[in-house]
Amino acid sequence: MKEIAGRLSQTNLDDFGVRYAQAWSSQRPEAVAAMFAEDGWIAINDDAPAYGRGEVEEVASGFMTDFPDLDVHCDCMALEEGELRWYWTMQGTNSGPRGSGRSILISGYESLVLGGDGLIVSAHGHFDQEDWDRQLGG
Repeated sequence: MKEIAGRLSQTNLDDFGVRYAQAWSSQRPEAVAAMFAEDGWIAINDDAPAYGRGEVEEVASGFMTDFPDLDVHCDCMALEEGELRWYWTMQGTNSGPRGSGRSILISGYESLVLGGDGLIVSAHGHFDQEDWDRQLGG
């Protein structure tokens, strides 16, 4: 697969980032998985990558279950340090079955590789784990 990020206009990149945020906010994990290539993967911080749409859907489902009111906003899309970055802010209440009942507001980014079909080949997410734990009381 040939990467396309460098050939897209900023408007196209921004549109992609908004659609990706909407998928994460949708409470439909399959919507997140549909943004990925069949063999695409996602990894968050130091977690092992989740490979393929099925595993990506499981990751999204975990967030959506833990945060039933999950709201993800695309802050911006940027080409930085030779990579495409999707900067985001998420907020929600950890009120799922294992939840603490506490709210979170956190920002981070994903380093993305897009294939020639415009789907995500790889996504490596980054956020401040200590801040996450502090906000959720962990």
